[in-house]
Amino acid sequence: MELLDKLNILADAAKYDVACTSCGVSREAVKGQLGDTSKAGICHAFSADGRCVTLLKVLLSNVCSYDCAYCVNRRSNEVPRATFSARELAELTIGFYRRNYIEGLFLSSGVLRTPDYTTEQMCEAIRILREEYGFRGYIHAKAIPGTSEELLVRLGVLVDRMSLNIEFPSEQSLKLLAPEKAGETAIKPMAFIRDGIKANYQDKRLSKVQRTRFVPAGQSTQMIVGASPESDYHILKLSAGLYQKLELRRVFFSGYIPVNKNPLLPTTNEVPLLREHRLYQADWLMRFYEFDVDEIIDDEHPFLDPLIDPKCNWAINHMDQFPAEVNKVPYEMLLRIPGVGVKGAKRIMVARRERHLRFDDLKRLNITMKRAKYFITCNGAFAEGVLFDPVSIYRELTSEAKKRRFKGVLDGQLSLFDAPAASITALPAVAPPAFAGVA
Repeated sequence: MELLDKLNILADAAKYDVACTSCGVSREAVKGQLGDTSKAGICHAFSADGRCVTLLKVLLSNVCSYDCAYCVNRRSNEVPRATFSARELAELTIGFYRRNYIEGLFLSSGVLRTPDYTTEQMCEAIRILREEYGFRGYIHAKAIPGTSEELLVRLGVLVDRMSLNIEFPSEQSLKLLAPEKAGETAIKPMAFIRDGIKANYQDKRLSKVQRTRFVPAGQSTQMIVGASPESDYHILKLSAGLYQKLELRRVFFSGYIPVNKNPLLPTTNEVPLLREHRLYQADWLMRFYEFDVDEIIDDEHPFLDPLIDPKCNWAINHMDQFPAEVNKVPYEMLLRIPGVGVKGAKRIMVARRERHLRFDDLKRLNITMKRAKYFITCNGAFAEGVLFDPVSIYRELTSEAKKRRFKGVLDGQLSLFDAPAASITALPAVAPPAFAGVA
Protein backbone atom coordinates (compact mmCIF):
# COMPACT_ATOMS: atom_id res chain seq x y z
CA MET A 1 0.00 0.00 0.00
CA GLU A 2 1.26 3.49 -0.88
CA LEU A 3 2.22 5.81 1.98
CA LEU A 4 -0.39 8.40 0.93
CA ASP A 5 -3.12 5.74 1.04
CA LYS A 6 -2.06 4.78 4.56
CA LEU A 7 -2.11 8.42 5.60
CA ASN A 8 -5.63 8.92 4.25
CA ILE A 9 -6.92 5.88 6.13
CA LEU A 10 -5.12 6.48 9.42
CA ALA A 11 -5.68 10.23 9.62
CA ASP A 12 -9.40 9.71 9.03
CA ALA A 13 -9.52 6.93 11.64
CA ALA A 14 -7.91 9.24 14.22
CA LYS A 15 -10.62 11.91 14.09
CA TYR A 16 -12.57 10.36 16.99
CA ASP A 17 -9.72 10.91 19.46
CA VAL A 18 -9.88 14.23 21.31
CA ALA A 19 -6.51 16.02 21.19
CA CYS A 20 -7.39 19.61 22.05
CA THR A 21 -5.05 20.51 24.88
CA SER A 22 -2.52 23.05 26.07
CA CYS A 23 0.73 21.41 27.14
CA GLY A 24 2.68 23.99 29.15
CA VAL A 25 6.03 22.54 28.04
CA SER A 26 8.96 24.95 27.58
CA ARG A 27 11.70 22.99 25.84
CA GLU A 28 13.69 25.46 23.77
CA ALA A 29 15.23 24.93 20.35
CA VAL A 30 18.79 23.59 20.13
CA LYS A 31 21.15 24.41 17.29
CA GLY A 32 21.38 21.56 14.81
CA GLN A 33 18.10 20.01 15.95
CA LEU A 34 14.47 20.46 14.95
CA GLY A 35 11.44 21.97 16.64
CA ASP A 36 10.72 23.49 20.02
CA THR A 37 7.80 23.93 22.40
CA SER A 38 8.75 27.30 23.85
CA LYS A 39 6.99 29.66 21.44
CA ALA A 40 4.00 30.59 23.61
CA GLY A 41 3.23 26.95 24.40
CA ILE A 42 1.69 24.20 22.31
CA CYS A 43 -1.96 23.37 21.87
CA HIS A 44 -4.09 21.78 19.24
CA ALA A 45 -6.17 24.82 18.45
CA PHE A 46 -4.66 28.13 19.58
CA SER A 47 -1.65 29.15 21.64
CA ALA A 48 -1.54 31.92 24.22
CA ASP A 49 -0.56 34.51 21.61
CA GLY A 50 -3.38 33.49 19.27
CA ARG A 51 -1.35 31.30 16.91
CA CYS A 52 -2.97 28.16 15.59
CA VAL A 53 -0.64 25.30 16.47
CA THR A 54 -1.10 22.24 14.31
CA LEU A 55 -0.41 18.65 15.26
CA LEU A 56 -0.27 15.72 12.88
CA LYS A 57 -3.13 13.64 14.31
CA VAL A 58 -2.87 10.06 13.14
CA LEU A 59 -3.07 6.41 14.18
CA LEU A 60 -0.12 4.06 14.01
CA SER A 61 -2.64 1.41 12.93
CA ASN A 62 -6.40 1.00 12.69
CA VAL A 63 -6.06 -2.77 12.88
CA CYS A 64 -7.52 -3.73 16.25
CA SER A 65 -7.85 -6.99 18.12
CA TYR A 66 -10.78 -5.63 20.17
CA ASP A 67 -14.44 -5.52 19.13
CA CYS A 68 -15.82 -2.54 21.08
CA ALA A 69 -19.43 -1.83 20.08
CA TYR A 70 -18.95 1.94 19.64
CA CYS A 71 -15.65 2.00 17.74
CA VAL A 72 -15.33 2.37 13.97
CA ASN A 73 -12.06 0.39 14.10
CA ARG A 74 -13.54 -2.65 15.85
CA ARG A 75 -12.25 -5.90 14.40
CA SER A 76 -15.67 -6.97 13.04
CA ASN A 77 -16.08 -3.81 10.93
CA GLU A 78 -15.31 -4.07 7.25
CA VAL A 79 -13.24 -0.93 6.82
CA PRO A 80 -9.96 -0.32 4.96
CA ARG A 81 -7.05 -1.22 7.24
CA ALA A 82 -3.52 0.15 7.30
CA THR A 83 -0.46 0.21 9.54
CA PHE A 84 2.55 2.51 9.46
CA SER A 85 5.98 1.12 10.11
CA ALA A 86 7.82 3.07 12.80
CA ARG A 87 10.17 4.63 10.25
CA GLU A 88 7.36 5.52 7.84
CA LEU A 89 5.57 7.42 10.60
CA ALA A 90 8.73 9.21 11.77
CA GLU A 91 9.72 10.26 8.25
CA LEU A 92 6.18 11.38 7.45
CA THR A 93 6.11 13.56 10.58
CA ILE A 94 9.48 15.14 9.80
CA GLY A 95 8.49 15.68 6.17
CA PHE A 96 5.35 17.56 7.25
CA TYR A 97 7.31 19.55 9.82
CA ARG A 98 9.93 20.63 7.30
CA ARG A 99 7.18 21.80 4.96
CA ASN A 100 5.73 23.83 7.84
CA TYR A 101 2.48 21.85 7.79
CA ILE A 102 2.68 20.85 11.46
CA GLU A 103 4.46 21.71 14.69
CA GLY A 104 3.95 18.48 16.59
CA LEU A 105 2.44 15.00 16.66
CA PHE A 106 -0.64 13.43 18.23
CA LEU A 107 -0.30 9.65 18.02
CA SER A 108 -2.82 6.96 18.88
CA SER A 109 -3.47 3.45 17.62
CA GLY A 110 -5.75 0.47 17.52
CA VAL A 111 -4.57 -2.54 19.49
CA LEU A 112 -2.25 -4.15 16.97
CA ARG A 113 -1.72 -7.77 18.17
CA THR A 114 -1.29 -6.84 21.85
CA PRO A 115 -1.03 -3.61 23.90
CA ASP A 116 2.70 -4.19 24.44
CA TYR A 117 3.44 -4.84 20.77
CA THR A 118 1.52 -1.69 19.77
CA THR A 119 3.34 0.41 22.34
CA GLU A 120 6.72 -0.93 21.21
CA GLN A 121 5.97 0.28 17.67
CA MET A 122 4.86 3.70 18.93
CA CYS A 123 8.02 4.00 21.05
CA GLU A 124 10.23 3.13 18.11
CA ALA A 125 8.60 5.74 15.86
CA ILE A 126 8.98 8.45 18.51
CA ARG A 127 12.53 7.31 19.32
CA ILE A 128 13.49 7.83 15.67
CA LEU A 129 11.97 11.31 15.80
CA ARG A 130 13.75 12.27 19.01
CA GLU A 131 17.15 10.60 18.55
CA GLU A 132 17.79 10.32 14.82
CA TYR A 133 16.08 13.54 13.72
CA GLY A 134 16.59 15.48 16.95
CA PHE A 135 12.92 16.52 16.95
CA ARG A 136 12.13 18.65 19.99
CA GLY A 137 8.55 19.57 19.12
CA TYR A 138 5.45 18.60 21.05
CA ILE A 139 4.33 14.95 21.04
CA HIS A 140 1.13 13.65 22.63
CA ALA A 141 0.70 9.86 22.67
CA LYS A 142 -2.32 7.82 23.67
CA ALA A 143 -1.13 4.89 25.75
CA ILE A 144 -2.83 1.54 25.23
CA PRO A 145 -4.65 0.18 28.32
CA GLY A 146 -2.98 -3.05 29.40
CA THR A 147 0.54 -1.93 28.45
CA SER A 148 3.34 -3.08 30.77
CA GLU A 149 4.85 -0.57 33.17
CA GLU A 150 8.29 -0.92 31.55
CA LEU A 151 6.89 0.21 28.20
CA LEU A 152 4.90 3.02 29.81
CA VAL A 153 8.18 4.35 31.21
CA ARG A 154 9.87 4.07 27.80
CA LEU A 155 6.99 5.91 26.14
CA GLY A 156 6.71 8.47 28.93
CA VAL A 157 10.29 9.73 28.61
CA LEU A 158 9.86 10.25 24.87
CA VAL A 159 6.59 12.20 24.81
CA ASP A 160 5.34 15.44 26.32
CA ARG A 161 1.83 14.36 27.21
CA MET A 162 0.32 10.91 27.61
CA SER A 163 -3.32 9.94 27.85
CA LEU A 164 -5.31 6.80 28.49
CA ASN A 165 -8.96 6.69 27.50
CA ILE A 166 -11.27 5.70 30.31
CA GLU A 167 -13.92 5.52 27.52
CA PHE A 168 -17.09 5.41 29.66
CA PRO A 169 -18.12 7.00 32.98
CA SER A 170 -18.82 3.67 34.70
CA GLU A 171 -17.47 0.14 34.87
CA GLN A 172 -20.97 -1.10 34.08
CA SER A 173 -21.12 0.67 30.71
CA LEU A 174 -17.54 -0.25 29.84
CA LYS A 175 -18.26 -3.96 30.41
CA LEU A 176 -21.44 -3.72 28.35
CA LEU A 177 -20.01 -1.89 25.33
CA ALA A 178 -16.35 -2.95 25.49
CA PRO A 179 -16.37 -6.38 27.19
CA GLU A 180 -12.68 -7.00 26.39
CA LYS A 181 -11.67 -3.94 28.40
CA ALA A 182 -11.76 -3.30 32.14
CA GLY A 183 -11.63 -0.09 34.13
CA GLU A 184 -8.58 -1.32 36.02
CA THR A 185 -6.52 -1.44 32.81
CA ALA A 186 -6.91 2.34 32.52
CA ILE A 187 -7.06 3.43 36.18
CA LYS A 188 -4.01 1.45 37.31
CA PRO A 189 -1.71 2.81 34.54
CA MET A 190 -2.98 6.34 35.29
CA ALA A 191 -1.84 5.91 38.89
CA PHE A 192 1.51 4.57 37.66
CA ILE A 193 1.96 7.58 35.34
CA ARG A 194 1.00 9.94 38.18
CA ASP A 195 3.68 8.40 40.40
CA GLY A 196 6.18 8.45 37.54
CA ILE A 197 5.62 12.15 37.00
CA LYS A 198 6.32 12.75 40.68
CA ALA A 199 9.42 10.54 40.56
CA ASN A 200 10.61 12.36 37.42
CA TYR A 201 11.80 9.29 35.53
CA GLN A 202 14.57 9.92 33.03
CA ASP A 203 15.90 7.80 30.21
CA LYS A 204 19.61 7.31 30.94
CA ARG A 205 20.20 6.09 27.38
CA LEU A 206 19.62 9.60 26.01
CA SER A 207 22.20 12.37 25.99
CA LYS A 208 21.77 15.39 28.29
CA VAL A 209 20.42 17.42 25.37
CA GLN A 210 17.96 14.71 24.37
CA ARG A 211 16.96 13.67 27.88
CA THR A 212 13.51 14.69 28.97
CA ARG A 213 11.39 14.37 32.06
CA PHE A 214 8.72 11.69 32.30
CA VAL A 215 5.47 12.98 30.73
CA PRO A 216 6.33 16.65 31.50
CA ALA A 217 2.99 17.96 30.22
CA GLY A 218 1.00 15.55 32.39
CA GLN A 219 -1.71 13.09 31.47
CA SER A 220 -5.31 13.32 30.32
CA THR A 221 -8.23 11.04 29.51
CA GLN A 222 -11.35 10.98 27.37
CA MET A 223 -14.94 9.93 28.11
CA ILE A 224 -17.66 9.29 25.57
CA VAL A 225 -20.84 11.21 26.40
CA GLY A 226 -24.26 10.09 25.23
CA ALA A 227 -23.60 6.45 24.38
CA SER A 228 -24.43 5.27 27.92
CA PRO A 229 -27.01 6.36 30.51
CA GLU A 230 -24.79 8.10 33.09
CA SER A 231 -25.97 11.52 34.21
CA ASP A 232 -23.94 14.74 34.05
CA TYR A 233 -23.68 14.61 37.84
CA HIS A 234 -22.14 11.15 37.62
CA ILE A 235 -19.70 12.26 34.91
CA LEU A 236 -18.57 15.37 36.80
CA LYS A 237 -18.16 13.41 40.04
CA LEU A 238 -15.87 10.98 38.25
CA SER A 239 -13.97 13.85 36.63
CA ALA A 240 -13.42 15.48 40.02
CA GLY A 241 -12.06 12.18 41.35
CA LEU A 242 -9.68 11.86 38.41
CA TYR A 243 -8.36 15.38 39.01
CA GLN A 244 -7.98 14.96 42.76
CA LYS A 245 -6.71 11.40 43.07
CA LEU A 246 -4.91 10.78 39.77
CA GLU A 247 -3.85 14.42 39.21
CA LEU A 248 -4.90 14.50 35.56
CA ARG A 249 -4.35 17.71 33.59
CA ARG A 250 -7.54 17.37 31.56
CA VAL A 251 -10.63 15.23 31.26
CA PHE A 252 -12.04 15.44 27.74
CA PHE A 253 -15.68 14.80 26.90
CA SER A 254 -16.45 13.42 23.47
CA GLY A 255 -20.05 13.52 22.25
CA TYR A 256 -21.07 10.08 21.00
CA ILE A 257 -20.90 9.73 17.22
CA PRO A 258 -22.99 6.82 15.90
CA VAL A 259 -20.65 4.97 13.56
CA ASN A 260 -21.91 1.43 14.21
CA LYS A 261 -25.35 -0.16 14.41
CA ASN A 262 -25.80 -1.99 17.68
CA PRO A 263 -28.90 -2.53 19.86
CA LEU A 264 -26.86 -1.45 22.91
CA LEU A 265 -26.17 1.99 21.43
CA PRO A 266 -28.45 5.02 20.91
CA THR A 267 -30.09 5.18 17.50
CA THR A 268 -30.08 8.99 17.21
CA ASN A 269 -28.03 10.60 14.48
CA GLU A 270 -27.53 13.80 16.50
CA VAL A 271 -24.20 14.27 18.26
CA PRO A 272 -24.81 15.67 21.80
CA LEU A 273 -22.59 18.72 21.22
CA LEU A 274 -24.53 21.04 23.51
CA ARG A 275 -24.33 18.56 26.37
CA GLU A 276 -20.60 18.14 25.72
CA HIS A 277 -20.23 21.94 25.75
CA ARG A 278 -22.02 22.30 29.10
CA LEU A 279 -19.82 19.59 30.63
CA TYR A 280 -16.71 21.47 29.49
CA GLN A 281 -18.08 24.66 31.04
CA ALA A 282 -18.72 22.86 34.34
CA ASP A 283 -15.27 21.27 34.18
CA TRP A 284 -13.78 24.76 33.69
CA LEU A 285 -15.57 25.97 36.83
CA MET A 286 -14.08 23.12 38.84
CA ARG A 287 -10.54 23.61 37.55
CA PHE A 288 -10.23 27.40 37.53
CA TYR A 289 -13.04 28.84 39.66
CA GLU A 290 -12.85 26.54 42.71
CA PHE A 291 -16.39 25.20 42.36
CA ASP A 292 -17.27 21.82 43.85
CA VAL A 293 -19.36 19.43 41.79
CA ASP A 294 -22.22 19.60 44.30
CA GLU A 295 -22.40 23.36 43.87
CA ILE A 296 -22.89 23.02 40.12
CA ILE A 297 -25.22 20.03 40.02
CA ASP A 298 -26.71 17.46 42.42
CA ASP A 299 -28.62 14.19 42.70
CA GLU A 300 -32.00 15.91 42.49
CA HIS A 301 -31.05 17.73 39.26
CA PRO A 302 -28.52 15.34 37.68
CA PHE A 303 -28.35 17.01 34.24
CA LEU A 304 -27.00 20.44 33.36
CA ASP A 305 -29.48 22.97 32.04
CA PRO A 306 -29.12 23.00 28.23
CA LEU A 307 -30.34 26.60 27.91
CA ILE A 308 -27.99 28.34 30.32
CA ASP A 309 -24.33 27.96 31.23
CA PRO A 310 -23.53 26.34 34.62
CA LYS A 311 -22.12 29.50 36.21
CA CYS A 312 -25.26 31.52 35.45
CA ASN A 313 -27.38 28.61 36.65
CA TRP A 314 -25.46 28.52 39.95
CA ALA A 315 -25.86 32.26 40.43
CA ILE A 316 -29.63 32.17 39.78
CA ASN A 317 -29.96 29.41 42.38
CA HIS A 318 -27.86 31.36 44.92
CA MET A 319 -29.42 34.80 44.74
CA ASP A 320 -28.80 35.21 48.48
CA GLN A 321 -25.12 35.81 47.60
CA PHE A 322 -25.98 38.58 45.15
CA PRO A 323 -25.93 41.37 44.15
CA ALA A 324 -22.16 41.58 44.43
CA GLU A 325 -20.77 45.08 44.86
CA VAL A 326 -17.78 45.03 42.52
CA ASN A 327 -15.97 47.72 44.49
CA LYS A 328 -16.02 45.71 47.71
CA VAL A 329 -16.42 41.93 47.30
CA PRO A 330 -13.27 39.77 47.63
CA TYR A 331 -11.52 38.17 44.68
CA GLU A 332 -13.11 34.76 45.42
CA MET A 333 -16.58 36.28 45.03
CA LEU A 334 -15.63 38.14 41.85
CA LEU A 335 -14.81 34.75 40.31
CA ARG A 336 -18.36 33.61 41.03
CA ILE A 337 -20.02 36.42 39.12
CA PRO A 338 -21.26 35.29 35.68
CA GLY A 339 -19.40 37.14 32.95
CA VAL A 340 -16.31 37.70 35.12
CA GLY A 341 -13.37 35.42 34.33
CA VAL A 342 -10.04 34.96 36.06
CA LYS A 343 -8.40 37.78 34.08
CA GLY A 344 -11.41 40.02 34.55
CA ALA A 345 -11.43 39.49 38.31
CA LYS A 346 -7.74 40.39 38.48
CA ARG A 347 -8.32 43.52 36.40
CA ILE A 348 -11.10 44.61 38.75
CA MET A 349 -8.91 44.04 41.80
CA VAL A 350 -6.19 46.27 40.32
CA ALA A 351 -8.48 48.97 38.91
CA ARG A 352 -10.52 49.50 42.06
CA ARG A 353 -7.42 50.42 44.02
CA GLU A 354 -7.35 53.64 41.99
CA ARG A 355 -11.04 54.54 41.83
CA HIS A 356 -14.62 53.43 42.44
CA LEU A 357 -15.60 51.46 39.36
CA ARG A 358 -18.68 52.24 37.29
CA PHE A 359 -20.42 50.10 34.68
CA ASP A 360 -18.57 51.88 31.86
CA ASP A 361 -15.29 51.02 33.58
CA LEU A 362 -16.25 47.35 33.65
CA LYS A 363 -16.91 47.38 29.91
CA ARG A 364 -13.44 48.81 29.35
CA LEU A 365 -12.06 45.97 31.49
CA ASN A 366 -13.68 43.50 29.06
CA ILE A 367 -16.20 42.18 31.56
CA THR A 368 -19.08 40.39 29.80
CA MET A 369 -21.82 42.75 30.88
CA LYS A 370 -24.66 40.90 29.12
CA ARG A 371 -24.41 38.37 31.96
CA ALA A 372 -22.66 40.21 34.77
CA LYS A 373 -25.14 43.13 34.88
CA TYR A 374 -27.85 40.98 36.48
CA PHE A 375 -25.71 40.03 39.47
CA ILE A 376 -23.69 43.14 40.37
CA THR A 377 -23.96 46.67 41.63
CA CYS A 378 -21.56 49.57 41.16
CA ASN A 379 -21.50 51.98 44.09
CA GLY A 380 -24.74 50.42 45.35
CA ALA A 381 -26.72 50.79 42.11
CA PHE A 382 -27.92 48.23 39.54
CA ALA A 383 -27.40 48.68 35.81
CA GLU A 384 -30.25 50.48 34.09
CA GLY A 385 -33.24 48.26 33.40
CA VAL A 386 -32.11 45.31 35.50
CA LEU A 387 -34.80 43.55 37.54
CA PHE A 388 -33.17 41.62 40.37
CA ASP A 389 -35.45 38.60 40.26
CA PRO A 390 -34.33 35.01 39.47
CA VAL A 391 -37.30 34.26 37.21
CA SER A 392 -36.81 37.45 35.21
CA ILE A 393 -33.04 36.91 34.97
CA TYR A 394 -33.47 33.35 33.75
CA ARG A 395 -36.02 34.50 31.17
CA GLU A 396 -33.66 37.21 29.89
CA LEU A 397 -30.63 34.92 29.73
CA THR A 398 -32.49 32.19 27.89
CA SER A 399 -34.58 34.36 25.57
CA GLU A 400 -32.20 33.83 22.64
CA ALA A 401 -32.38 30.08 23.12
CA LYS A 402 -36.08 30.14 22.32
CA LYS A 403 -35.44 31.90 19.02
CA ARG A 404 -32.86 29.47 17.65
CA ARG A 405 -32.52 25.89 16.59
CA PHE A 406 -29.42 24.07 17.82
CA LYS A 407 -27.17 23.53 14.81
CA GLY A 408 -24.01 22.38 16.56
CA VAL A 409 -22.32 25.81 16.42
CA LEU A 410 -21.09 27.17 19.74
CA ASP A 411 -20.86 30.92 20.13
CA GLY A 412 -18.89 31.84 23.22
CA GLN A 413 -19.39 30.64 26.78
CA LEU A 414 -23.11 31.34 26.82
CA SER A 415 -24.20 29.88 23.51
CA LEU A 416 -27.93 29.34 23.71
CA PHE A 417 -29.76 26.97 21.44
CA ASP A 418 -33.28 25.69 21.16
CA ALA A 419 -32.37 22.13 22.07
CA PRO A 420 -35.34 20.33 23.64
CA ALA A 421 -34.61 19.57 27.27
CA ALA A 422 -36.13 16.13 26.86
CA SER A 423 -33.36 15.12 24.48
CA ILE A 424 -30.91 15.58 27.34
CA THR A 425 -32.83 14.84 30.52
CA ALA A 426 -34.62 11.74 29.25
CA LEU A 427 -31.53 9.61 29.86
CA PRO A 428 -31.93 7.55 33.04
CA ALA A 429 -29.40 8.31 35.76
CA VAL A 430 -27.27 5.49 37.13
CA ALA A 431 -25.44 4.93 40.39
CA PRO A 432 -22.43 7.07 41.45
CA PRO A 433 -19.09 6.33 39.73
CA ALA A 434 -18.02 2.74 40.14
CA PHE A 435 -14.35 2.93 39.15
CA ALA A 436 -12.46 1.66 42.16
CA GLY A 437 -10.09 4.11 43.76
CA VAL A 438 -11.29 7.16 41.84
CA ALA A 439 -14.57 8.46 43.22
